[in-house]
Amino acid sequence: MNRLSFFFPMLLFLLFLCMAMACTEKNGFEAAVRMAVNKQMQTYPASTLKDLYKSFFQDKFGPGHLIGDTAAAGDYLRRELASYSETKGEAAEPTGWEGNFYRVNLSVVKNRQVPYGLFLDAFIRSANEVQPPSVAAWKREWKRIEAVIRSMNLPLPGYEADRSEIDSRLDQGNYIGHHSESYEALYSPHYRIVQKEIFEKELLPLISF
Repeated sequence: MNRLSFFFPMLLFLLFLCMAMACTEKNGFEAAVRMAVNKQMQTYPASTLKDLYKSFFQDKFGPGHLIGDTAAAGDYLRRELASYSETKGEAAEPTGWEGNFYRVNLSVVKNRQVPYGLFLDAFIRSANEVQPPSVAAWKREWKRIEAVIRSMNLPLPGYEADRSEIDSRLDQGNYIGHHSESYEALYSPHYRIVQKEIFEKELLPLISF
């Protein structure tokens, strides 16, 4: 038996194994994206592609920026808490398809379930400890996510315009997204992004859903 006849079946097996693993990874990714999208659309049916993008980018980048001035962050939080009376949305909900972070509704502070100081500290640590991907890597991942969203044929208003705007910003190295005006008007979002482990260990035990 020559070497080729000995190794060829093994090479075929390894190729098959790699293809099977890639297929499993792809199917798992697509299923997770679809689940995240469906959850958001059920909770916030007026969401646009911009609003979906925001959840997925927050899942990778967390709050999206380092917080050097904790006093200023605290003042801003206090002002936001005082700026409204009615609370909307869930107390906490995971971001994106991996759930690396949670959007934690300010209602948990306003209703005094979570102490203000603990909440602010959790938010600041979440922002300063995040290790985000490069914008180039995120751009590639977003392309995959957007392809899954497109395949779902959702009636998202202004889809093509939103897609072009997001792609243009990513081409300029800007990954940060914002809620659509319709989302802001309908759901009046007031939350902070908290890293998963911090939320589940320190805040979740205090929250009544």
